[in-house]
Amino acid sequence: MMWTCTKCGQKFIYKNANHSCRDKSVENYLHGKSGHTIGLFFHFLEEFNKIGEIVLHPAKTRISFAAQIRFGYIHRLGKDYIDVVFQFRQNYLDENQFYKIAQVPESSIFNHYVRIKQKEDVNEELRNYMRIAYDIGLRKHLD
Repeated sequence: MMWTCTKCGQKFIYKNANHSCRDKSVENYLHGKSGHTIGLFFHFLEEFNKIGEIVLHPAKTRISFAAQIRFGYIHRLGKDYIDVVFQFRQNYLDENQFYKIAQVPESSIFNHYVRIKQKEDVNEELRNYMRIAYDIGLRKHLD
């Protein structure tokens, strides 16, 4: 059963979920960013949409992405990179893909941080993790 915010209409699996009520936009995040960073951002989204349709949820400090539920977010749009976080129920110790892995306190969620500096960084190995994350977004792997 999904909960719908009465102010903005966003749907969540948890009642009264913390969110921004759509007072931010993707354009807010892209404003003033380099052409390279904007290109990486849209390339990442294009690659994700080949796996499955995602919806963006801009908030104060991030741009979350979701299928049926949120399963990750754009953490930072840097001068020449984007940082992406995937939220998994297990720790994938992959030093080639993740520059940081941190367990969310008092939860079974592990945030996996990826830095994308060039389009080629969205390789088959990363696409595999994107597929796993997307399945979580479809609520296939919530156990």
